[in-house]
Amino acid sequence: MSEATLVRMPSFAALVQQFFTDYLLAQRAMSPNTVASYRDAMRLFLDFAYERLGKMPTELRLTDLEPDLILAFLDDLEQRRNNSVRSRNLRLTALRAFLKFAGRRDVASLLSVEQALGVPMKRFERPMLGFLSREEMTAVIGDPGATWTSQRDHLLLTMLYNTGARVSEIIAVRVADVVLEASACVHLHGKGRGKCQGSCRILHVMFVSAFSWSRGGFPGLSKTEAGGVQLRVGPDQRVGLSSLAAR
Repeated sequence: MSEATLVRMPSFAALVQQFFTDYLLAQRAMSPNTVASYRDAMRLFLDFAYERLGKMPTELRLTDLEPDLILAFLDDLEQRRNNSVRSRNLRLTALRAFLKFAGRRDVASLLSVEQALGVPMKRFERPMLGFLSREEMTAVIGDPGATWTSQRDHLLLTMLYNTGARVSEIIAVRVADVVLEASACVHLHGKGRGKCQGSCRILHVMFVSAFSWSRGGFPGLSKTEAGGVQLRVGPDQRVGLSSLAAR
């Protein structure tokens, strides 16, 4: 054939679908929370683009994603939806990830993608976080009471303090994750399926051991779907534990 074969670039709708199904899930194996965050950002942006341009998502092209449109969308998040600067930047992070993905598959729109990627993150003042002294933290945690919930809360707060773990990581701790031997530690299953290890202080080990013995081997623990054993504190009680830690 003497005529060159023209390669048809994928549509905007096809790029969005490939971004979520092929790239985020299959190739990058992103966590469900990250995928949900990117999905919400894209949904909000498509709704805004329809209001501003009068185009349905199936009618959009990569060249429509101009810097002015993206900036207007980000300003709208702050002004009309009362989003914080941090939330604004998270939405922009999602759009940037999509643009970088799309630019590698629709090279004809690469200049438009490059210009859109030039939209900067918005700077904001990060508050300085203070720290409690050892004596202050001991006073906050206090001594455990005689009830199951009091001992459980004391154990959770002690683990949060000694390991420096996130609330979600402590909630996910199972008995099998706690090592009470010479090199005492807690195996933490962190954000994005990351794994790390937190050391335990001597008093912490003594309290965990005493708690285990007093409960007859943790009778207040429940079996997980994977067959492990977990504290009777589920993800739905994360807010309660966060409030407890903030008191």
